[in-house]
Amino acid sequence: MKTQTILGSGGAVGRELAPALLEYTDRIRLVSRSPRKVNPDDEILAADLLDPAAVMSAVEGSAVVYLTAGLPYKRKVWEAQWPVIMRNVIAACTTHRARLVFFDNIYMYSGDRLDPITEELPIDPPSRKGAVRAHVAQMLLDAHSAGEIEALIARSADFYGPRTGAVSVLNETVFKPLSTAGTANWLGGADFKHSFTYVPDAARATALLGNTPEAGGEVWHLPTADNPPTGREWVEAAADALGSEARMRSAGRGIVRFMGLFSPIMRELVEMMYQYEQDYVFSSAKFDERFGTMATPYIEGIEDVAREDFGR
Repeated sequence: MKTQTILGSGGAVGRELAPALLEYTDRIRLVSRSPRKVNPDDEILAADLLDPAAVMSAVEGSAVVYLTAGLPYKRKVWEAQWPVIMRNVIAACTTHRARLVFFDNIYMYSGDRLDPITEELPIDPPSRKGAVRAHVAQMLLDAHSAGEIEALIARSADFYGPRTGAVSVLNETVFKPLSTAGTANWLGGADFKHSFTYVPDAARATALLGNTPEAGGEVWHLPTADNPPTGREWVEAAADALGSEARMRSAGRGIVRFMGLFSPIMRELVEMMYQYEQDYVFSSAKFDERFGTMATPYIEGIEDVAREDFGR
């Protein structure tokens, strides 16, 4: 049995993916700058994904490679580093004949209509970060079409879940302040629906896709619950699970732009505000029809976060 390798294993998705892969293999390699075991028998390997030789070594002997790496949330970093990383990973997977699974977001889709968000939406990114994601996704699909590698894309909505910490906007702006009797900060309009993908669901589904050869060459939206709450309903449900008062404030584009004068992360979020100024309803119908429904209901996911991260 060949190894299955996670590139970027230290992030929220990589940490959940490692145990999910145990259903398919007992040879799991975790690769990051400072890797740590998740399962007792994991192989760990330190590597910089910007280094082509290091990536080539990290992928050697792999049957399936999962690219789940995250970069600092800065446009210039993304523009400089994502194409290099994708080029290195494609080259390594081509050389070692490994199937490549890219864990992606939805920034490359047109921002004109986000209800429903399906795999058929036009690729017309309304942001510069989205343009980067469109470019690297196309690099992968072109390599697959050319017969260089076998690859697929697993796409997630904004995500949440236990142990996601600062990489989940929902955890940082809603759960964290409410857990200390503070005020939740909801980006954009509080009465728009907004889907979030539960990270453990995304990890299980990504492992399944990686071990389904016939899924290659396609984009798959990862399982996400139907009928998402509005921003106000998210805050109310989180407050109820945490046993706190549902205090909230809405931060529109102008406020976020002003906050960006003092906060780098807010400055980076301005171009993404279109996602919070309309209903954002992510559809995983294609995955559900092929593999069955795997999405955790929102209320269960919210209760899991409250219990596991905040002891409520």
